[in-house]
Amino acid sequence: MGLLNRSRIDRRACLVGAALACMAPWRASAQTAIKFSLDGRLEGLAATFFLPQDRGYFRAQELQVTVDEATSALEPITRVASGAYEMGLADINTLIKYRDQHPSPPLKAVFMVYNKPPFAIVARRSRGITEPKDLEGKRLGAPPAGITFGEWPLFAKINHIDLSKVTIETIGIPVRAPMLAAGQIDAALGYSFRLYVDLKDRGVPADDIVLMPMADYGLKLYGNAIITNPKFAAENPDAIRAFLHAFLQGLKEIVRRPAEAVESVVRRDDTVKRDVELERLRMAIRDNIVTPEVRADGYGAVDFLRLTDSIDQIGLVYPFKAKPSAEDIFEPSFLPPAAERRVH
Repeated sequence: MGLLNRSRIDRRACLVGAALACMAPWRASAQTAIKFSLDGRLEGLAATFFLPQDRGYFRAQELQVTVDEATSALEPITRVASGAYEMGLADINTLIKYRDQHPSPPLKAVFMVYNKPPFAIVARRSRGITEPKDLEGKRLGAPPAGITFGEWPLFAKINHIDLSKVTIETIGIPVRAPMLAAGQIDAALGYSFRLYVDLKDRGVPADDIVLMPMADYGLKLYGNAIITNPKFAAENPDAIRAFLHAFLQGLKEIVRRPAEAVESVVRRDDTVKRDVELERLRMAIRDNIVTPEVRADGYGAVDFLRLTDSIDQIGLVYPFKAKPSAEDIFEPSFLPPAAERRVH
């Protein structure tokens, strides 16, 4: 082969290599290990992380991802802060308060999953509750360490509820739906897609269930986001981008075909009810993940003005030591390109 032809082939190979590099800027180095913490027990929503794992999307990005359950909503934050886990799913409002109390390491969210938070009051119409003020004079069940309970004072303030007139029954999550179904409490606090679906599963008629999402009653807060350890992110930025690319690939499939996606959860725990978890997943997709804002702006991003307003709202009932800015909390530079994040 002549030198001229060989030179042309070499140049063509370089161009192809450069093009491939541009097409996959998120690819991590070989087999980067990532331990990922969920925000609670295994349920339908966990499919958003197990499906890309099962279908090899993480592996295709040269990532070795391990996904673990958590025992509390705070645990993914403390796990990632300690460096024991590289990434996790956590409530961004809990992260904001945690950052105020523990400014180092400077944990940040990198992908918003629940554009609308699932915080809700679930009540019984037959107990005389149809709107927030009706909670006065009633018994409200709340897990003491629950995230939704943390937002209860803000919800009450915005909706002019006299806290002294509401009896809080401290209860565990396993007995929350049974007690509400049995009429031992009048309403309960929790994530909408957990408590509402659990109550229906207990046989309570849908027309007797009153669902009051806090976001529909004045709260501007966001919900759960993917967070990352700052040291890991600084040393492995391509791994973060690779993870989010694979996660988004799986999320889009879950939105299109949730019935298939829920199998990723069922095969890991044969005690879960497939139909219940499918309803839970569909409800979260409809109400919390694919919102009008997400349809307009794409998956994963935040509106920094809204995030600023949400931090200000938190400050109405939480005494900040040093109130953070929206930019302190969310880092958008790891997000997949806008075209990839569109909702189709």
